[in-house]
Amino acid sequence: MQEHQIIIAKRFCGPPQSGNGGYVAGLLAKAIARPCQVTLHAPPPLDTPLRLLPVAEGLQLLDGDLLLATAKDYQLQMAAPQPPALASALSAERRYEGFQDHGLPNCFVCGPLRKASDGLRIFAGPLDAGADQVAAVWQPDATLDDGTGMVASEFVWAALDCPGFFAVKQASGTALLGRFAARLLEPVAIGESMIVSAWALGHDGRKHQAGTALYRQDGTPVALAEATWISLNKA
Repeated sequence: MQEHQIIIAKRFCGPPQSGNGGYVAGLLAKAIARPCQVTLHAPPPLDTPLRLLPVAEGLQLLDGDLLLATAKDYQLQMAAPQPPALASALSAERRYEGFQDHGLPNCFVCGPLRKASDGLRIFAGPLDAGADQVAAVWQPDATLDDGTGMVASEFVWAALDCPGFFAVKQASGTALLGRFAARLLEPVAIGESMIVSAWALGHDGRKHQAGTALYRQDGTPVALAEATWISLNKA
């Protein structure tokens, strides 16, 4: 692999001026083309030519000489919990706290101000009152097609991102994605209704661990992820 440029289009924002962390991680994973963990070092700017640079330990994303993210070989080892039923996931969506208060309402993945066929509109709410497991339903649209009728891998990574934040938000408060790893088990078809669920794995000071899974309606897991969220609040 040789160094080449990529541009993160403004459609794929998390914060207004930078890329959604899960989407960016998915781009690096697609480029490195092997199981990896992505560490985010600085916000990747939008509509800007960025450098993808292969290095001995993996892959780097740079803005000029500024290191934005790194991808290193990593084998995700985790088991998905029992998936929620479709009806439970739909009910959880109604409790999505982002409908009342959202710090990034235009986020590509979870922003409630994004329209269908523009954002993913994954609104993961608690399965039960006070629960640290959240769920939602996601139906990927044709704009996410990889050219074969399946969802491009970077969008699956993106779908696994934000639900993890809402699983740890009660403990973390405002937080940024620090590290992210995903394992894609089966392709996801455009138009297929998927169940997304995320749960807290643990908390250590300002670091908060979350797991996320994507399931078919029959309970088959098709993708798994683990994330480290870094709280902006004091421990």
